[in-house]
Amino acid sequence: MTARSGIITGKIPSILSPRPLGHVLRLLVAIVLTAYVLTRANPAAVLGVLGRTDLRWIGVTLLLVVADRALMAYRWILLLCPIDRAQRPRLPALLRVFFTSTFAGTFLPASVGGDIVRAYGLSQLRVASGPAVASVLMDRFLGVVSILIVGAVGLSLAGEGDLASRRLVVLSLAGTTLLAMAAGSIVFSERAAALAESMMRIVPIERLRRIGTDLTRATRAYGRYHRELFLVLAGSVGVQLLRIAQAYCLGRALFIAAPFGTYLTFIPLILLIMLLPFTVNGIGTSQAGFVWFFGRAGVGQADAFALSVLFVALGIVGNLPGGLLYALSPPRKTPP
Repeated sequence: MTARSGIITGKIPSILSPRPLGHVLRLLVAIVLTAYVLTRANPAAVLGVLGRTDLRWIGVTLLLVVADRALMAYRWILLLCPIDRAQRPRLPALLRVFFTSTFAGTFLPASVGGDIVRAYGLSQLRVASGPAVASVLMDRFLGVVSILIVGAVGLSLAGEGDLASRRLVVLSLAGTTLLAMAAGSIVFSERAAALAESMMRIVPIERLRRIGTDLTRATRAYGRYHRELFLVLAGSVGVQLLRIAQAYCLGRALFIAAPFGTYLTFIPLILLIMLLPFTVNGIGTSQAGFVWFFGRAGVGQADAFALSVLFVALGIVGNLPGGLLYALSPPRKTPP
């Protein structure tokens, strides 16, 4: 058995084991939803919009992708602060894990697939499973919080004429906020952490009970690192702003006349929709989200669909360096 740079060794964890039915269903949802939205948008019209793309704006967008990937790597590495420096893997190994996991996440059906691969890769670098999983969960949690912050700002700046479905947006942000507050309470509240641990004791499966308890304690450890959490949150907000700027530049490339404020309001909500594990890599849900939300601002369905295609494609392009790292990493033999 071989592994590349310690990221994949031995047997794949059960959480990543193939589940054909679930994979097929997610793929089917992605295909059906995309086909439905594309049909309504008129395929010929979408091709016409894509055919007039301004490549100069695409070049600007690619530079923004480089910036957001660097910032994403920085915030995750900063979240390894609870791990003792002597036991923390070296920076090159961490970067390899981060970028290869983002590449792997492109092909996994759940939106959190890349997170699972990252946690597993970190555990293969001799980091305990609790801190390894806690680091990616905190990264995801603070990412969602940053989307809520940016979304709230965008909502406050949007005029009544800019947002026909303001109530739905408020409800979406409010519901996600409640979930984020519940998750964050485990980090900053001893009582909430104790409650979570007590709930783990009633889990009938011993392995899951042990994993849940270790994960709760590892997550609770972040309560001592206020400065690092603030920096990660600030970096996460920066990532969201970069993604909004990317969408805006893609809109300019397609000659969409919507102002930046429209993107500031809608993109955070679309990103939340793309996190839902219903399809592969947000395909289908992103198309529906772009067409529905931007349609509220007067953007044509063909333009919005084309924008969604470029936005998803841009994310895939941003993940390609991880594939290159994996391909160029020499296999390393592991003990049987």
